[in-house]
Amino acid sequence: MTAKPIDGKALAARVRGEIAAETERLVSDTGVRPGLCAVLVGDDPASATYVRMKGKACDEVGFASRIVRMPETTTQDELLKEVNELNADPEIHGILVQLPLPSQIDPDTIMLAISPSKDVDGFHPTNVGRLVAGDLESGFVSATPAGIMKLIAETGIDPKGREAVIVGRSDIVGKPTALLLMHAHATITICHSRTADLGAHTRRADILVAAVGRPDTVRGDMVKPGAAVIDVGTNRVRREDGEGHRLVGDVDHASVAEVAGWLTPVPGGVGPMTIAMLLSNTLTAAKRAAASS
Repeated sequence: MTAKPIDGKALAARVRGEIAAETERLVSDTGVRPGLCAVLVGDDPASATYVRMKGKACDEVGFASRIVRMPETTTQDELLKEVNELNADPEIHGILVQLPLPSQIDPDTIMLAISPSKDVDGFHPTNVGRLVAGDLESGFVSATPAGIMKLIAETGIDPKGREAVIVGRSDIVGKPTALLLMHAHATITICHSRTADLGAHTRRADILVAAVGRPDTVRGDMVKPGAAVIDVGTNRVRREDGEGHRLVGDVDHASVAEVAGWLTPVPGGVGPMTIAMLLSNTLTAAKRAAASS
């Protein structure tokens, strides 16, 4: 058996095409153009690259995008002032404060300051609470878990009645993905660094999500034949020839591909879907704003 790849790039392109068409209709019907603002504090190169990618994606679908750059020395009060101004800006429908933040700023305090109606990352406790309660219409679901659900749908596997195992219990990926699968009527197991005999759990999974941040955590002998395996990991490891680094997931792709029915590539799987679903959340925020005006 050779696992079929779940092409996140192709799916993300399809989703962006749908968003672009809906954006055009929204602007034509209401005059409201979705606006997304990313706030970048400091000079972290990875954060700067990610923010540029978001800006490029906004341009592609017809959004108005804005980047607010603040120095490494920015105080918490200064950042809170910026967030409050964006909360009040009717042209901005989605606010992203790029992490990590400098040590003098508490990220939880900043997250709480973002209006839940503009929290397109889905991190605000109000939106998390809606997800826990199964209210998937009023708030926002974090982009990566939402993208994971789209990727699972591509396999044709209905989660209802299936065994789903999530390796990783982070607030950003593991927990919300487990909740989404539970709301889709799957039977959920969450594993983590202290799970005894990880393979005993993963071998039961019809749907296996690896989101632990450690290379080669899931091997072929830990996977149920025919399972859908979603690899969320993005780990930089040194190349075998010692020349630079390469990007790998949390799954040993060579061995897992011989057993699984479906497998997301790294890169090109979950990553493109994260930005696509962030755009989807921003479009939803703009539609809600247009409807309430």
